[in-house]
Amino acid sequence: MLPMEPNRRRQLLRALEIEAWVRPRAKSELELASMAQQAAAPVMAAPLAPPADAPQDTVMARPPKSKPAAAPQALLVNDAPEVAPYVAPRDWAGLAAAVAGCERCKLCRTRTNTVFGVGPQNAPLLVVGEGPGADEDAQGEPFVGRAGKLLDEMLKAIGRSRNDNTFIANVVKCRPPGNRDPEPDEVAACRPYLDRQIEILQPKLILALGRIAAQRLLATDEPLSKLRGPVFEYGSSKTPVLITYHPAYLLRSPGEKAKSWVDLKRVHRFLDAKG
Repeated sequence: MLPMEPNRRRQLLRALEIEAWVRPRAKSELELASMAQQAAAPVMAAPLAPPADAPQDTVMARPPKSKPAAAPQALLVNDAPEVAPYVAPRDWAGLAAAVAGCERCKLCRTRTNTVFGVGPQNAPLLVVGEGPGADEDAQGEPFVGRAGKLLDEMLKAIGRSRNDNTFIANVVKCRPPGNRDPEPDEVAACRPYLDRQIEILQPKLILALGRIAAQRLLATDEPLSKLRGPVFEYGSSKTPVLITYHPAYLLRSPGEKAKSWVDLKRVHRFLDAKG
């Protein structure tokens, strides 16, 4: 029987749904040599797990499994190192020097002079305004313009004076440009100075002049109409605080002077009762 032609044979096998057997390709000498080396290599057995009751020091450490690389994490705000709070000098001369050279906020860039405050260190009354104006910035003393002259008259009416028994200061020690209101960060930067002044002076009463000074001292946004009258307490010292109108406001609204006089009489009665 003559052998079938290859093409006819493949056609017949496909018709019978029989897969043709393909003769393996002859391997080269290099491939044969590689197979021989692999067959001769020793087979490494997988390490057996130690028995459950084996002593701890006989348990073999297993090689650590490779871990996927950790995804980079975004830098969190609280990753930044904490900054220690500023501690103002505890002596009067050191405190005055610290204020004179202060650069804790942006107001230092536009000031002419810092305004530390004026008055005796044993004053029972501490008067606090919001910040220096143009005249105060030029002279380095609080309340020296028209509003300052009116304040002196108000204090004189109840037997008080910046020379004898009243210390006058501000919430911020540098003039805000254009006489704008002090901003929260500026007030916060100056707060350690005012706190230390209160700690050293130990006044019997703080009189806050105007809405801004009152709100910044008491950390509130209540209007002046609600802040006038009650006696508040300031900070950890619990120093009593009364609120009245700012002299500059009274110059613009002289009809409110009668209400201011009511506040001043309360100041007088309070300090008179304290001795």
